[in-house]
Amino acid sequence: MDIGLLLLRLAAGGIIAAHGAQKLFGSFGGPGIEGFGKMIEKMGLRPGKAYATVAGGSEFGGGILLVLGLLTPFGAAAVTGVMVGAIVLVHLDNGFFNTGGGLEFPLLLGTTALAVAFTGPGSFSLDAAMDLGLSGPAWGLAAAALATIGSLAMLASRSPKVSAEEEVTSERSAS
Repeated sequence: MDIGLLLLRLAAGGIIAAHGAQKLFGSFGGPGIEGFGKMIEKMGLRPGKAYATVAGGSEFGGGILLVLGLLTPFGAAAVTGVMVGAIVLVHLDNGFFNTGGGLEFPLLLGTTALAVAFTGPGSFSLDAAMDLGLSGPAWGLAAAALATIGSLAMLASRSPKVSAEEEVTSERSAS
């Protein structure tokens, strides 16, 4: 069972950390903070660079914590919260399947992270090596609560989307 948890953490945590690296550092063909910040602003989150840093940092840092099995509920909360935000802001209107940009992929990553918060990272983890005891239903519920609070706070701060016309007008007045 612990080998299975290790494999799950390595896969899910590694994938989400790589997505965060795309957003933070422009790694793996990603947009970096500047490009991602502009995308975030179009979704109504301003200042885009700050939100991009939080989202990218949550993905990268949360993913690394899951890979290491370190402070697992906090890594899981970061990943789950940002995946909920991605689902609501980007994927929900595109249906279920990933082939059409749907919510399938972020739902799987967020659910996997949350499941690890409930089960714990297993014995092949830094949490276990340091005997931190950060697993079980209470920690899973805490991770779910943190993810919910974080994603709701982000969504509540959202201003209306910028239309293409407003974007062109804004670019003209800036030059």
